[in-house]
Amino acid sequence: AVLVVLVVLGSPPAAGAEPSEMFQEMVKAECRFIYSTEQVRFVKRFIHNREQFMLFDSGVGHYVGDSLDGEKVARYWTSNPEGMEYRRAAVDRHCWHNYELSRPFLMGRRGER
Repeated sequence: AVLVVLVVLGSPPAAGAEPSEMFQEMVKAECRFIYSTEQVRFVKRFIHNREQFMLFDSGVGHYVGDSLDGEKVARYWTSNPEGMEYRRAAVDRHCWHNYELSRPFLMGRRGER
């Protein structure tokens, strides 16, 4: 974990050491509440070496590739009906669940500065 942080922050390798082939994989998930709660979308982004290559957007309903490799992976993952059912249910499982847990805290702060 420390090595990954050092590579990401740009720390040079130790003197005389050969740099290894490192890459960064990241997945970011977010819930988007549009017009308060009129529309809720679950978006999961897949990032490789600081470039997004694929995402899942519950508003679209399937994976979308942002690169040639991302398109291949998106087609493969979208072809799995059980996986797609699980991913589409993420709006209820993640977004609404977390919204209900945090609503009392968030609503009490509305308008405060």
